[in-house]
Amino acid sequence: MRFISKPSLKVCATIITKNIKNSLCLSTMNMDMDGGSDNNWRGVPLSELYGSQSPWGAPEFRLVSPSHNHAVLYHVPSSGCVAADRPPKPQIGQDKWDSEHVRLPCSDQSLYPVGDNNGVSHLKKRWEMIENALSKPIRNSHELGNAILSYNTNFRNTWKFRGLHKLFDEYLEEEETQYFFDVTLPEVIKLALDLPKLVQAPIPLLKQHKNFSVSLSQQQVASLLANAFFCTFPRRNATKKTSEYASYPFINFNSSGLYESSNSDANLEKLKCICHYFRRVVTKVPVGTLTFSRRSVPPRDCPSWPKSTRPLGSIPLHVEPLSTIEDADSLIQIDFANKFLGGGVLGHGCVQEEIRFVICPELMISMLFTEVMRPNEALMIIGVERYSKYVGYGHSFQFAGDHKDNTPRDSSGRRRCAVLAIDAVPYNSLAQEFRREAITRELNKAWVGISFDIDSYSDRLQYPGVATGNWGCGAFGGTPHLKSLVQLMACAEARRPMAYYTFGDTQLRDDIANMYNLLARHNVTVGQLYRYLVRFAQENNVLLTRFYTYLEKVLKENNESSQNSSDNMMDTSVTESTPVTVVIDDESTDNSPDLFSQDEMDQSLLEVAIQSERIANKTDTKQETTNMFKKPKTNTTQQVKTVQPTNHLTEQQIEQQITLQIDQQVDQHIEHKESSKSPPTADTKKMSLLDAVTIMEEDNKHEQHTSLASNKRFSLLSDTKPAKVSESQSTPERKRSTPKKLITDYFNTKNNK
Repeated sequence: MRFISKPSLKVCATIITKNIKNSLCLSTMNMDMDGGSDNNWRGVPLSELYGSQSPWGAPEFRLVSPSHNHAVLYHVPSSGCVAADRPPKPQIGQDKWDSEHVRLPCSDQSLYPVGDNNGVSHLKKRWEMIENALSKPIRNSHELGNAILSYNTNFRNTWKFRGLHKLFDEYLEEEETQYFFDVTLPEVIKLALDLPKLVQAPIPLLKQHKNFSVSLSQQQVASLLANAFFCTFPRRNATKKTSEYASYPFINFNSSGLYESSNSDANLEKLKCICHYFRRVVTKVPVGTLTFSRRSVPPRDCPSWPKSTRPLGSIPLHVEPLSTIEDADSLIQIDFANKFLGGGVLGHGCVQEEIRFVICPELMISMLFTEVMRPNEALMIIGVERYSKYVGYGHSFQFAGDHKDNTPRDSSGRRRCAVLAIDAVPYNSLAQEFRREAITRELNKAWVGISFDIDSYSDRLQYPGVATGNWGCGAFGGTPHLKSLVQLMACAEARRPMAYYTFGDTQLRDDIANMYNLLARHNVTVGQLYRYLVRFAQENNVLLTRFYTYLEKVLKENNESSQNSSDNMMDTSVTESTPVTVVIDDESTDNSPDLFSQDEMDQSLLEVAIQSERIANKTDTKQETTNMFKKPKTNTTQQVKTVQPTNHLTEQQIEQQITLQIDQQVDQHIEHKESSKSPPTADTKKMSLLDAVTIMEEDNKHEQHTSLASNKRFSLLSDTKPAKVSESQSTPERKRSTPKKLITDYFNTKNNK
C-alpha cells in the first residue's frame, strides 16, 4: 500500500489487477492525506490496522502455556482456558532464595537484624516483623510511616514521608482520607499479608540476554503491589552501584522518594491514582491474568539495515493528533520506557511512561523482576487493565476519576491490551542523534520489540498494528521527525501497520503524512532511507538543514537522474536522430555459395532470411521492412540502406508487419508462377513455401546470437566501412543446413520436377 500522485488510469488499472485490496487502501490514503473526512487524522482509517473489521477481531497472542522459558504462577487447566468468574488458583512450588529469583519478604530465609536492649544484634524473620507492624491499627499517615520504618530501620533518618502526610492531611478531602484509612487500607494490609497464600511458586527474574516470560494472576499482582506500597521487599532499597539489585528498578514505593515529595502536585496526583487502584481491587478482586515477556535478540540477528529491501510504502499508516496511545484498542501500545522500567514513576517523573504506569498500576510489578534493558532487548506486557482517567501531562497531570476497562479477555484470561516497553537513548544534540551508530541502535531497539511474535516466514502484513508517537523525544531530547521515520522503518521491517499519535501537534501530523507520501511515491525501501539518513549527517549541518527538506530534494534529484538514465538507454538502440545504416558488401554477397542474386525470387528469399536474422537480433524497424523487399543495386561495390526507425511500434507489432509482407511477397511469387505453370496448384506451392519459411525461422531461433554481420555478410555501422573478407571466410561451416540452403534446395527440387 503506497501513495501515488495523480496516477493515470492505466497505472491504476494495473495496480488494481495485481492487488485490489492494496489499491483500495491506496485510494483511501490519498484521500485522507488531502485532509481526511473529519480533518483530524491522516492516512488510512484506524480499522485498517486491526487486520479485521473490529478491534477485537485481530489475531490474539499465543496462549499461556508453562514451558522451560515460561513460568506460570497460577494453575492452568488442561483446556488452557481460565475461569472467567473467579481468580485462578496459585501454582504450588518451592521457595527459592537465590540470584535467579525474586527474594520475597515472606520467605523463611528473609532475615532482618534486630538489636535487643543490651545492644546485641539478632536475626529475626522479616515477615514476622511485617505482620506485627501491619496488624496494629493505622489511623493516619503518620502511623503508616512508623509501621513502614519498623522493618526498614536503616531509613529512620531518611524517610520523612512528607508527601504522604501532605496527601492525606491537606490535599484530599477529609472524607476521602477517612475512607482510605477506615475502609481501603485495612483491606490493602490484608491483601499484602496474603502473599504467602497467593504466591506459592518462585518468581524468576527476567534477566539480560534471556528470552523468558512470567505469567501471574491479577490477584497475585495486587498482593505484590500491596507489599511494594508497604515497602516490604528485602534488599530493594539500596542505592549503591555494587548492591545486588543495582541493575533493577526500585520497587518499594518510597525507595526513590514517592512518599517524600510535598511540593509537586503531580506526585500527589500519582499517589491518588495508586490509592484508587487499591480501592478498586479490594472492593472487587480482579479475575484476569497478565504475561510479562522479555525479548533479547543478539546484534548479529538484527536486520542489516542498509541492505533491507522492505518498501516503506507497503505499511499502512494512520496519523492522529488528538487521541492517545492508550486509547488505541487492540493495537500494540508503545511505552516510551526508561531502560530501568517505570522510569521516575516512584520519583518525580510524570511523562508518558510514568503516567501509563499509574493509570495501569499492574505495569509497575514488572519493576520487581525485570533487569535493566540492553540495547537489543524489549519487554511485552499482555493483559494490562486500566483503572484511572487522567488529564494533563508533566506538571499539569491530574487524576480524573475511575475508568471502567471494557477490553475483552483472551482465552488465557488476559485483557486484550499489549504494552510494549522500548527505551530510547537520551541525546544532547541533533548531531549525536543522527550518527550512524545512534540510528542503528534505535532501529534495532524498535525492531526487537515490534517484531515480537511475528511470523518470520510470511511476507504478509502482521497484525495487530502498533500504536506509537514521539518515542524518545521530550525529556530525552529526541527529534519527532527522525523518531517517526525510525519507527516506520522498524514497522516496515517487521511488516506491522503503524498508528502515530502526535499529541496535539497538527503540523507534525501533516509533516509525517506528507513524508510518508513522498517515500511511498518514490518506492523508497528501508535500506535506502537508512543510507539517506547516514548521508544527511555526513553532508549537512544538521542544525541548519531539515532532514525532510533534504530528503525531498534528494529523491527529486534521483528521480530526474533515473529518467535521464532511462532515456539514454533508449537512445543507445534506435533513435530518430541516429538512423541505422545497413552496409552489404556486394563482393562477399556474390561469392557466397548460399545466395543467388541472378534470380528475383531467390533474392527475395535472401531478404527474408536477412530480415529473420534482424528479428532475432531486435534491430528491425517498420521502414526496414519496406526497404528489404527492394532488389539491391549490383553496379556498385557497396549498397547502403538508411533506415529511419519508428519508436512507436512494439517488437510484436513489427514482427507481425514483417510476417504480413513476407506472405504478400510469397503470394505474389506464386501468382507469377501460376501464370506460366499450372501444376502443381497455387495452394500447394503456397503451403510449401510457408513451410520453408517456418523452417527458416525455427533455425534462426537456435542462432539468435549468430547474425549475418558475424558471418561477414553485412554490418551495422555508424561511420566505419566493413572489411572485405575472402570467400573461404564468408560462410562458416555448419552442422545443419542454413535456412537459405533449405529454401534453395526446395526450389532446386521444384525446378527439377
